[in-house]
Amino acid sequence: MTDSARDVMDTRLFTLTPGDTVATAVARFQEASRETGRRVFGMLVVDEEQHLVGMVSVYDIFLLLRPKHTHIWGEMTDLDLTGILEAACRRARPVLVGDIMTTELITITPETHVLLIIDIMIKKHVRRLPVLEEGRVVGMVYLSRVFDYLMAKLAQA
Repeated sequence: MTDSARDVMDTRLFTLTPGDTVATAVARFQEASRETGRRVFGMLVVDEEQHLVGMVSVYDIFLLLRPKHTHIWGEMTDLDLTGILEAACRRARPVLVGDIMTTELITITPETHVLLIIDIMIKKHVRRLPVLEEGRVVGMVYLSRVFDYLMAKLAQA
């Protein structure tokens, strides 16, 4: 089949384990960004046998850092926020990836058609999809790669 996940997936995978800390995850995001030449905002989380157990993204880290009642801060004119971000970062660094990762994952196969991938990404509001073959992770489809693929197709018309 043409126009499938196989055509748009990255096969170079960067992974974390549930026992890694948020500080380790951030360092790994930075390392992967340097190695790939593009910003990396999420990674697969695998167990000791390299089975996919979750994903962690910058969104999961944002949720960890965000104080519970941030939504009312805009109404408070006398609130002193000095040092609050630094304190949140200090508290977040030792938190385990396994405690914040997303475990309910949507996965695809290498044969999943690009149009179905687009549909999943739109409907489920996801930017990356793990590609599994016989239960093993063989790649990752990123929104940006799908967009690049579509742009090339549109340019041919």
